[in-house]
Amino acid sequence: MEKKDLFGRCPFVTSQKVLNGKWSIYILYLLSNGPVRFNELLRQMPEEMTHTTLSRQLKTLENEGLIKRIEYTQIPPKVEYSLSEIGEKFESVLKELETWGNDYIKYLNQKKQ
Repeated sequence: MEKKDLFGRCPFVTSQKVLNGKWSIYILYLLSNGPVRFNELLRQMPEEMTHTTLSRQLKTLENEGLIKRIEYTQIPPKVEYSLSEIGEKFESVLKELETWGNDYIKYLNQKKQ
């Protein structure tokens, strides 16, 4: 049986491929509250997140069109990240993921008891 590339044809495969980074969804969540500078994003990430990893993840999300990088010509230089138009459409998904995540945390806590 021939394997088909479903990217760009199946909404689930396309979404999964675009959001495949370990921190993609969390970064999108942080940006859903408005523009954020790089160091502020880094401060809000778990300790294991390195400068390089965050840079790479932001570049990937930017290349996928989910976020915008805005450079301001000033001294010192200022760069902000925000959701793009298509990234903003993900906000309703984030709200649903948050609801499901909270339900799952409750489930895990009940399972421990």
